[in-house]
Amino acid sequence: MRRALEPARGEAAHPAPRAATRPRTRRPPAARPRPGTLRRVPAPFLVVQLSDPHIGADWDGEDPVAGLREVVDAVVALPNRPDAVLVSGDLSEHGSADEYATVSETVAAIGAPVHVIAGNHDDRATLRAAFALPGEAAGPIQWAADLGPLRLVGLDTTIPGRDGGALGAESLRWLDAELGRAPDQPTLLAMHHPPVATGVAPWDAIGLPPVDRAALARILDDHAQVRRVVSGHLHQTLTAGIAGRTVLVAPSTYVQGQLNFSAAEIDLAPGWPRGFAIHALVGREIVSYVRTLS
Repeated sequence: MRRALEPARGEAAHPAPRAATRPRTRRPPAARPRPGTLRRVPAPFLVVQLSDPHIGADWDGEDPVAGLREVVDAVVALPNRPDAVLVSGDLSEHGSADEYATVSETVAAIGAPVHVIAGNHDDRATLRAAFALPGEAAGPIQWAADLGPLRLVGLDTTIPGRDGGALGAESLRWLDAELGRAPDQPTLLAMHHPPVATGVAPWDAIGLPPVDRAALARILDDHAQVRRVVSGHLHQTLTAGIAGRTVLVAPSTYVQGQLNFSAAEIDLAPGWPRGFAIHALVGREIVSYVRTLS
């Protein structure tokens, strides 16, 4: 007697039926941009830097108010609205409340929050009152602003009554502690005096001493989130480096400085185009542009 489940000799074995499978569906290929078209990327976070308006000055007959208004109009005309405005010192020539009011009213046309630091022509107490800045009346103007994707830190390099700058132990300790509060947030560090040597003797004579630049570099070595250092003071665009970071010095909205490596004193360059800088946070890096006005 053969087993019920075994086929007889000569009979074909029938395989067990397979489970039903769903037909495979092909995904449509990803759409490719047509030639000549650009892919959309997220808009970067933008900080516009204005510097050295010197409202109240009369250098070579130039009008600082007209210069600032011209630059502000150019910012307003940009295709992308800035997210924040930085004014990197020397807002005023004489440190008066009226001069600061003119800056505030003019820059307000940009329609973005305004952050200011002191320059050697500014009066700390009056500037602090005009822009509701933290700290004691005549103390250093130093602050940190959390702008969301970017942190903006303002460091005071001024010495009241003097053109040159300095970074004392107190300011350096403050900076070290402040940077330690947000070690993972991309940071833009702003100061009035550039922390670099320029090669132009009269500019370097009113800059930061080498020992102070070295002390700042040691702090930056410990805080990798600082992506860019920006300043003003020179009325001339230049780039240099400190602790592996790019330093950008923005042009003035007023009168520019003459680039003369053999100069014995500071020369002005009337008629040279005024300008401003734009700092764009792209991913976690900062890309800086300088726009000059013809």
